[in-house]
Amino acid sequence: MFLQKNISVFLVLFTATLFGQQEKMVPIKEGSFVPLYGATNKKPVKVASFEIDVFPVTNAQYLAFLKKYPEYSRSKIKGIFADKSYLSHWQSDFNYGKNNLSNAPVTNVSWFAAKKYCECQGKRLPAMDEWEYVAMADEKRIDARTKEAFNKYIMSWYEKPKTYANPIGQTFKNYWGVYDMHGLVWEWTADFNSIFLSGESRKDKDTDKNLFCGSGSVNATDLMNYAAFMRYAFRGSLKARYTTRNLGFRCAKDKVALVKTFQNLR
Repeated sequence: MFLQKNISVFLVLFTATLFGQQEKMVPIKEGSFVPLYGATNKKPVKVASFEIDVFPVTNAQYLAFLKKYPEYSRSKIKGIFADKSYLSHWQSDFNYGKNNLSNAPVTNVSWFAAKKYCECQGKRLPAMDEWEYVAMADEKRIDARTKEAFNKYIMSWYEKPKTYANPIGQTFKNYWGVYDMHGLVWEWTADFNSIFLSGESRKDKDTDKNLFCGSGSVNATDLMNYAAFMRYAFRGSLKARYTTRNLGFRCAKDKVALVKTFQNLR
């Protein structure tokens, strides 16, 4: 009786915690898609179900993390984990300053620091395929990559200065309920350096040639490839300790079946 009561209390607390997390994360249903770049073939990539943060991590959230783990503050982080630009726009170790909004995305954060932050939340950085799978959705479609208006929106963001200073949640809410996949900052992925665009293993070099050396009007497919090329090229230029003003991150985690969890408690 005592054990059964304790299990019941635990399940209530567990469920409450789960719903609390869902306020900040949304589930992404398993599926497949064909990546636009980096693949040696055009076969669909399978993406298992997972959860992802609705918004990028903010200055305020990152500050709370630093107070718990001061070894990742600007003056104490080791050089092998971040370059000299790490949080350079902040006023001090534990003050992001008046010029940076509390609800703006934290940037100038290295891959090592972003990875540590997510791990301390019981999460992880999203894989590149996971990120691209979520990012290809617009407001109504899971895959909007062939829509001209969608790609024009992405391309126009690339030309806008200082979007990193904007608060989170000001861009559109996509099919999955996720904001700011485009229009705010670039984002780290767990395997950001798994693809090198100049490698001989790639089979899309002809696409690059047509994009930058071709003539004639730019159609929807061209825009789609331009947008993807910019993301993959940016990732390919990074190293794990690099930090830039327009690079932030969000976290993800594997989706755990609630029924399976209950069964394990028996």
